[in-house]
Amino acid sequence: MHSDGTVSITVNGEHKRVTAGLTITQLAEELGLVPAKLAVERNFEVVPRSTLDQVIVEDGDELEIVHFVGGGDHGKPVDEDSWTVAGKTFRSRLIVGTGKYKDFEQNAAAVAASGAEIVTVAVRRVNVSDPKAPMLTDYIDPKKITYLPNTAGCFDAESAIRTLRLAREAGGWELVKLEVLGEARTLYPDMVETLRATEILAKEGFKPMVYCVDDPIAAKRLEDVGAVAIMPLGAPIGSGLGIQNQVTIRLIVEGAKVPVLVDAGVGSASDAAVGMELGCDGILMNTAIAEAKDPILMAAAMKAAVEAGRLSYRAGRMAKRRYADPSSPLAGLI
Repeated sequence: MHSDGTVSITVNGEHKRVTAGLTITQLAEELGLVPAKLAVERNFEVVPRSTLDQVIVEDGDELEIVHFVGGGDHGKPVDEDSWTVAGKTFRSRLIVGTGKYKDFEQNAAAVAASGAEIVTVAVRRVNVSDPKAPMLTDYIDPKKITYLPNTAGCFDAESAIRTLRLAREAGGWELVKLEVLGEARTLYPDMVETLRATEILAKEGFKPMVYCVDDPIAAKRLEDVGAVAIMPLGAPIGSGLGIQNQVTIRLIVEGAKVPVLVDAGVGSASDAAVGMELGCDGILMNTAIAEAKDPILMAAAMKAAVEAGRLSYRAGRMAKRRYADPSSPLAGLI
């Protein structure tokens, strides 16, 4: 002990002179630390936390005081976000179809579980032999859920345009989904016919969300002639193969001034998350939910995946590295 009533100790490698007679608890408090959150080693022996207020610090002691630290920075609270297409704003970024379900009741339950605010609907002839047969509108209320009439099954511009003109007449819809298919085997879009139909529909006041190939040049041309959203395929319709070309999807996202949504090919929740992590504004799917063993449960999974993928994209992915990088800081290492 020194003549001034102090002792010399080493704390975490630093020499200090402190008042003689201090307990470890008192020393920690003088240092501005909370003893209950610390672990202390004295002269290479761990001091039980229950005895910290009894052990006296002595001259020449070497103390190591540690606590737990996070492996990274703290982020800001996450705020909710929305997306807008053709002047309409939505919170859910998942659009679901209304085909392949065993009945309308299951379809409605899946839509509810998905949290979707938009459903695609095919335009088909009325069953005149049984006008009282159940209809989709009896189960999914178009006043609560936005119907998006589509042109599924159309293989030329004329039939697609005709279908959507009827849809507008039937329900006043201007926001529509356009798809013009090239062949039945692959259901790939015919981009020449798609581009022609998009231009005609836009001039007639329609607001077409357009299914297309995953080609950034074709996507830009669609936008230039009036598409209000670009919907590149992830893989062939109904295949469940997942997004096959992440590079071109990302290029479409980067070059577009309108929303971009992956349309077709999603099979699992991870596929949906990948699409959102690429920066897409949303995901459209039907078969992935309708043909799942438990469509209602899968709808809930897809809802969670789309939300998680969007949060991941907004958070900003860490940089990829070729070698390891420690998560815990090396400063303060014992």
